[in-house]
Amino acid sequence: MVVPTTDLPTRVRIHEVGARDGLQNEKATVPTEVKAEFVRRLAEAGLTTIEATSFVHPKWVPQLADAEQLYPLVADLPVALPVLVPNERGLDRALALGARRVAVFASATESFAKANLNRTVDEALAMFDPVVARAKADDVHVRGYLSMCFGDPWEGAVPIPQVVRVCKALLDMGCDELSLGDTIGVATPGHVVALLAALDEAGIPPSVLGVHFHDTYGQALANTLAALQQGVTTVDASAGGLGGCPYAKSATGNLATEDLVWMLRGLGIDTGIDLGRLVATSAWMANRLGRPSPSRTVRALSHEDTEEQ
Repeated sequence: MVVPTTDLPTRVRIHEVGARDGLQNEKATVPTEVKAEFVRRLAEAGLTTIEATSFVHPKWVPQLADAEQLYPLVADLPVALPVLVPNERGLDRALALGARRVAVFASATESFAKANLNRTVDEALAMFDPVVARAKADDVHVRGYLSMCFGDPWEGAVPIPQVVRVCKALLDMGCDELSLGDTIGVATPGHVVALLAALDEAGIPPSVLGVHFHDTYGQALANTLAALQQGVTTVDASAGGLGGCPYAKSATGNLATEDLVWMLRGLGIDTGIDLGRLVATSAWMANRLGRPSPSRTVRALSHEDTEEQ
């Protein structure tokens, strides 16, 4: 039953990260052709923003070492295909293939910046500065990912002003939008509301923000709803709940796109996504990976399909 409420947006854009953030955390390397088919099926299911791959050094993320081979296989799709670029070399590789949307990934904490980028927070920002400047000079859309916005496995709870400072630095640098990451899944709704309020006070409105919640403690949907109530309209999610974080061992999967769509559909919020096709896509990928999907909605609807047959 669809039961809308008055304090929520009428439409939400889902930023699909399964093909990048999800598959980069798989132990086995997924064949390039399977990745391309995954992206195509996601597009056919109605997703309009699909993060395709990452132009990082293969040594650090071997699962995405085929970025140059993959991107041309999906570049013709009529959807936005952002890619991660860690530095100017990564940007060069992405631009050479015609990418028009890129993302850089910063950290709100020193410990994670060191683990993920082998730099301090400020050193990482300095590294991204020319990347963003060059991308914007070429009229390329830039997203800034910010990890550890709520908690850090080494430092504990992350002070809100610390997060606000790095968000401001990324926007001042020229990022078009920011994604607030709950990398280890420790956020709760009150914390989400407090951070968004502090960002708004600092001149960073919900319109330039996306949220990226992990479901470690089962809070991802509750946190997403809290963010929507504060005016956020972009939500990161991963088809089938794929993903985690290779540098944060306690992190479990991302918010499953199907679980998000089920909730939004019940609230009368438009996403443009065909849930049946999306579930079929995630079930297909889970079969390729040789394990069941962690998404509750995928399991529930796949079970219904099996019983109907």
